[in-house]
Amino acid sequence: MRARELVPVGLLAVIIAVTAAWWALALWPLPESAPAWLARARWVCFNAPPEGLPNGGGWLLLVAQPLSMIGALLVVWGDGLRQGLGRCAATPLGRSALLAVAAALLVGVGATGVRVARAADRPAAALPPPGPIETYPRIDRAAPPLSLIDQHGDAFTLARFHGRPVIVTFAFAHCTAICPLVVQDALRARDLAADLAPALVVITLDPWRDPPERLGAIAAQWRLTGDAVALSGSVEAVEAVLDDWRVGRSRDPVTGDVVHPPLVYVVNRDGRIAYAAAGDAATIAALISRADG
Repeated sequence: MRARELVPVGLLAVIIAVTAAWWALALWPLPESAPAWLARARWVCFNAPPEGLPNGGGWLLLVAQPLSMIGALLVVWGDGLRQGLGRCAATPLGRSALLAVAAALLVGVGATGVRVARAADRPAAALPPPGPIETYPRIDRAAPPLSLIDQHGDAFTLARFHGRPVIVTFAFAHCTAICPLVVQDALRARDLAADLAPALVVITLDPWRDPPERLGAIAAQWRLTGDAVALSGSVEAVEAVLDDWRVGRSRDPVTGDVVHPPLVYVVNRDGRIAYAAAGDAATIAALISRADG
């Protein structure tokens, strides 16, 4: 094979290998023992949490980058690449190599499909349509683990509020539209159901900009009084919690803003999620009164 053919074929092989490595980094679930730098690399490159999938920008990078490199290769060395691949196909060894690459690509596509399908098995929480309290479907599911840091710098789990109903909702400090309303509805619901002593937990949706050291100011901004807590942690820890609690969301990698539903969970005294609601203080308070029924 001549140099004008060997170079573009070699570059194509490099592009395929690099693309495979990118896709593996973005999609392969990371074990808990994975080094922190690897998890950070996934976030920086693809906005992919340890167990989740990339966001829209991450998928765009995964698809568009290799296509653009192959396009550039065709523009510069199109003839040499076609001739080089033709020479490979003309020999038994070359045909075997091409078939092996094709088979590996098919396996990779199949593995990607399986990975996406498995990730889809964790649907976002479905909010019931507005209606009478009696029509709200009871969830009755054990509350997922919740190990984060509160505004006082203390480690938090739901065991702190064992024996009390808990309002769990989600917001972020830079949100100026829906989040303040959701948090205020949760606070008002707590006051309306004061005879049941419900606790309030607000989990950030934006651990990038709401790290634990800012939670004190954020709790003041949200007017969290009494034993109401604001929670954050590492990006990986918060995203894992949000996934476990089935919080649907989409983060803009440019602005950092998060699109999300006004989701409020009511957890009963036994630590089981009883209901999901879409805000409204009176509704949340009424669901708290039914949580242990």
